Amino acid sequence: MINYIKSGTITSVPGFSAGAVKSGIKTQKKLDLGLLYCDTPCIAAAVLTTNQIKAAPVIVSKKHLASRTAQAIIVNSGCANACVAEQGLADAQEMVELTAAKLKINVEDILVASTGLIGMPLPMDKIRNGIEAISLDCQGGHKLARAIMTTDTKPKEVAVEVSHQKDKYIIAGISKGAGMIHPHMATMLCFIATNALVKPEFLQQSLDIAVSNSFNLIDVDGDTSTNDSVFLLASGSANNKILDNENGEEFQKALNETCIYLAKSMVKDAEGATKFIEVIVEGAVTQSSARQIARDITSSNLVKTAMFGNDPNWGRIMAVLGMTGAKVIESKIDISINNVCVFKQGHPVSFDNEALRANMSSNADVFLEVKLNMGIERAVAWGSDLSEAYVRINSAYST
Repeated sequence: MINYIKSGTITSVPGFSAGAVKSGIKTQKKLDLGLLYCDTPCIAAAVLTTNQIKAAPVIVSKKHLASRTAQAIIVNSGCANACVAEQGLADAQEMVELTAAKLKINVEDILVASTGLIGMPLPMDKIRNGIEAISLDCQGGHKLARAIMTTDTKPKEVAVEVSHQKDKYIIAGISKGAGMIHPHMATMLCFIATNALVKPEFLQQSLDIAVSNSFNLIDVDGDTSTNDSVFLLASGSANNKILDNENGEEFQKALNETCIYLAKSMVKDAEGATKFIEVIVEGAVTQSSARQIARDITSSNLVKTAMFGNDPNWGRIMAVLGMTGAKVIESKIDISINNVCVFKQGHPVSFDNEALRANMSSNADVFLEVKLNMGIERAVAWGSDLSEAYVRINSAYST
């Protein structure tokens, strides 16, 4: 059984504490430097950016993750610490060393993350003072969720309690991301904690699956970042029967649900977005083709702009279907928009265009359903529309 915890955040997990400060990295005097800490060493898993250009924090964290253990995460927003050559690595390393000294734990047990503008060195004088000033408490997850925000308008956080047989444990997480978001990770950070006792290999496998079913199925603007990181820490303090491939099904479901909740929260807060788009693809021959088609529809700029204009232009969807590379047969395809069938078995369907436009206009959520009628596989992906506000936000981002 999986139950959502009211007002839950990452520090809803026993043993985890967090804090954040306004260090001055952001000119708006907002929270911009945060710390997550567990009172015992944790098993760690991660999924990192697929971008060939990797920010310094990603490189340092990947090195520390080789041991599959971690106890803390230090993170800043407002500066990505990317593409600043050797200085970036030195600054990321200093961040973990300062944190290790503060917490009196091993440097290798600290992960580091940064998000913000690429090409600027970290203001290490501010970060040094900020790390020293951070105070930790069991409610600090809410502050941490705000400290990692960049163009986000609201924090993204969730916690679920899992009860299975005689075991009970919590999985909770926070994330940030509103733009530079595309399948195969987004411009995003996500930190997840659990007190479940999990085998290291199963923890990494579970995270890979959860990311594949969530963060790799969302799109805002087709770009991926240099800094994308998902970290998962498992303390094992719940003292449940150790979870692995044989008995970890409920854990996997809960981790999937946690990641999907956070991924959808990111899309709903997308830069300049007025629509949340859910794309459902059914009847595919393979799971991979279903996922590919769903992702391609959500990432199509022509589909996005049609949704922004409340235009039920199913031709945009058909065009995507023809260029995905996945096997489709025109005469078998059905398409529905907000439960109104607009194309069936290779033929346009007569529908009330103005009524559907009005329906789309009055709803922030748009549901696009494609039935390929070729197999039994299914996939769901999520995206946002593309508006003039998105252009304004990103045209002025560096200023």
